[in-house]
Parts: sequence; C-alpha cells; structure tokens
Amino acid sequence: MTHRNLTSTRKLSIGQKLAYGSGSLTNNLLPAALGVFMFFLVTGYGMDPFLAGLLGGIPRFFDALTDPIMGYISDNSRTGWGRRRPYIFVGAVVTGILFILLWQMSPADGQTYNFWYFLVMSLLYITGNTIFSTPFIGLGYEMTDDYNERTKVMGIANIIGQTAWMIVPWFWALISNPDYIFATQVEGVRKLSIAVGALCIFTGVIPAIFCKEPPLPEEDSERPGVTLSGIWNVVKDVFENLGEVFANKPFLRLCVATFLVYNGFQIVAAFANYIIVYYMFDGDYSLANNWLTWDWVPTLFRSASAWFATIQALITAFLVIPVVTWMAGKWGKKQAFVISTVISIVGYIMKWWGFSPENPWLMFLPLPLMSFGMGGLFTLMMSMTADVCDLDELKNGLPRKESQFGAIYWWMVKMGQSLALVLSGAVLKWVAFDQNVAIQAPETLTQLRLADIIIPAGSAFVAIFVMLGYNLTETKMKEIKAQLKKRYEKE
Repeated sequence: MTHRNLTSTRKLSIGQKLAYGSGSLTNNLLPAALGVFMFFLVTGYGMDPFLAGLLGGIPRFFDALTDPIMGYISDNSRTGWGRRRPYIFVGAVVTGILFILLWQMSPADGQTYNFWYFLVMSLLYITGNTIFSTPFIGLGYEMTDDYNERTKVMGIANIIGQTAWMIVPWFWALISNPDYIFATQVEGVRKLSIAVGALCIFTGVIPAIFCKEPPLPEEDSERPGVTLSGIWNVVKDVFENLGEVFANKPFLRLCVATFLVYNGFQIVAAFANYIIVYYMFDGDYSLANNWLTWDWVPTLFRSASAWFATIQALITAFLVIPVVTWMAGKWGKKQAFVISTVISIVGYIMKWWGFSPENPWLMFLPLPLMSFGMGGLFTLMMSMTADVCDLDELKNGLPRKESQFGAIYWWMVKMGQSLALVLSGAVLKWVAFDQNVAIQAPETLTQLRLADIIIPAGSAFVAIFVMLGYNLTETKMKEIKAQLKKRYEKE
C-alpha cells in the first residue's frame, strides 16, 4: 500500500514558489481594485450611499456560505488533474471575466437597474472568486510538509501579492482626474476593470498549470469523493467538519489573533488619508494631490496619500516579509509573530510625530516599523495554518482539510473586514468628523489621530497575549509527523 510521505524534507524550487505567488497577485489585486472602484459606485455611477453599502455587504454574507462548502468540495474532489488545480484554472478565468462584467454599467440605465445588475453580478463574481481562491489557498498549505519551507512559500507569495497594493493606490488619481487619461470616472472604472480582469486571469491560471499537487495517499484516494447524489451529505458534512475545525485550539488562536491585528488595522486604514488631507494640508485636496512639486515628477505621481500607500507596500514586500521569514526560521513562527507585532506597535505610536504639517516627509518615518504588523501577519499565519492541518489529520484522520481551514480562516477575515468598515464610520462619527467642511475642529483632528494609533496598537497588543498559548513549535510538528508516519506504517 502507498502511504503518505511524512518526512519533513520536501523543498520546492524557486519556480514552484513563483508560480504559486502569481496566484497571490490575483488574490490581492481583485479585492484591492474592488475597494477603489466601490468608491466610484457613488461618485461616478450615482448610486445612493445606503444602496452602495448594501451592495458591499450582501455579497459578503453570501461569501460566508460558499467558502466552507467550496473548501469541502476541493478537499474531497478526485480528478485526474488533482483536487485543486482544475478549480483554480476555471475559477481564475471565470472570476476575471465576471469582474470585468461587474463594472460595465452606465449611469443612464438608472439607479434601480444598476443596483440589481450589480447585486446579481456581485453574487456571481463572489462565486467565481470562491472557486478560485479557496482551492488556491488549500494548495499553498499542502505544497510542502517542511516546517520552515512553508513560511518561505508564503513569504514569496505575499511579496508578489503586495505588488497589487503598490499599483492600486494610483487608480484614485487616474480615475478621479479628467485631465489625465479618462474623460469621466465611469470610463476610468470600466476600462481599468478590463485591465484588472485580464491580468488576474493571466496570473491566476499560472499556479493551476505549473504548481504540483502532492499525490493523494491510497487511504484517501479510495474514498468516494463528492457526488451530485450526495449533495445533502456534502452540506451536512461541511458543518460537521466545521465543528472539528473550531475544536482545533491552535487554529482558533490563529483566527482570533488575525481578527485582532488585521481588523484593528482595517478600522483605521482610511484614517491616514483623512489625516494627510485634513491635518497636514488643512483640508486642501489640491495641495495633498500635488505634494511633490519637483518639475521632473509627472502630475499624476505627486499625491501624498498614494505615495504613503505605495511606499508602505514596497517596504512590506522587500524589507518586512524577508526579515519575518528569516526570524521564523531562526526563532520559530510564534516568536516571529510576537516580535513583529511589538515592532508594529512602536510604529503605530510613532505616527503621532510622523504626521507633521511642518515636515510631510516624516509621514514615511513610522512605515518600516508599522509594516511589520500586516507584513508578518499573513506570512506567518498562513504558514501556521498549514501546520494546523497536520494536527487535524492526527486527531481526525483523512481526508485532510486544507481548503476548509483556509476557507474558514479567510471567512473570518472577510467578516471582520465588514465589521471594521462599520466601526470605521462609527469612529469618524464619534470624533465629529464633518466631510462637508475643509477645516476640521482641532479636537476632532486630535481625537482622530489618537484613534489612528490606539485602535491598531491596542488590538495588536491583545493579539500577542492570544498567541502566547500557541504550541505548534517546530519540535511539536516533528512529533506530530512521527506519529502520523507510525500510524500509516501500521496500516
């Protein structure tokens, strides 16, 4: 009988890592672009802000249902091309096409028509994206069984994924200014959506073509898999497996810590733009968008807010992620998370002095430190989730549940992001921010700046205590693999 290879020695070529990272670009570019385009749903397409909020929220609840189900389907599929790659290929193509179609509306069609068009297309787009992203994440968890190699894979994937966050900030300037390329905001959204969709198709199919799936063990390949006749059992098994997933205490720690760090950051993510414009440039968008006054810099590339976001993504990709990957190999993943999070807290505190009206260049000072929060988070958490899958196999047997763990982990991220958007608005209301005036009250700006520091720093501090009880060290993982190997050798 052919058994699973449970030796912790499998290394991946740089080509395999880059191929997987290509899919990470798709996984980051789509939500990044969607976040920008949703703003123009109100200003360009004339959608009522309340209806636009519904269009942003309803698909996420639908996503909460489809992610775990797709995770089950991928984990239990048996095809000649693997249980991940066919879905990744089809999902990338379908998602790219649907993203393009999502934005091919016209204000002339009226608000009611555009609301229902966008809602239906959003649900279809979410479904296509689930078909792609859930198996893609599962593939990353199983490409290697080496404790440190998993961190390297996720590190390279996140470096490539950060490219999206270097590009997307400039969409604002391209779309909103008629003096550049597009005559109207609608034209800008429609044409840029085509470019985004096409690029996502190209980069999304690469892991399906070039990444290798580990072979299924004979014990697992003999299982019946997913059938149409057993669809009810599929749904029932999904929720049974959810119980097993949530009973995994190390995984719960990963979810809670991610929820705290990521959503503490997301609540205040837009605050930097408000502080730059209203505190550093006295509410003058023209000054903020033409901050760099050097003659040799094109007008498009003078925005202070865009440079702030782009520099942060560059630092995250080429400084933070490599350093975090090194720390994880040197001291362990949990220790790397704690160190990274502490560094980010120091960076958040430094924003009090970094956002300076007298010297705008100081806004870049906290970025190398605060970038350790998000840069370290997903590199380490995705690597640790792969370790959790080994623990689940030891406790609950086959089939392994990489896609289901990935689906639930990212579902919590998405739901938390929705909550963060609501809380972000609540904080703005609490500090009495008035979007209709250029000059904000001094106490409003002070409270906004304090919230911009206290919320992400406080949530990150709590996350550190959550992770102190995480016990899947490299030594523990070797013990788990030894137990699994012994189990299969007896069968």
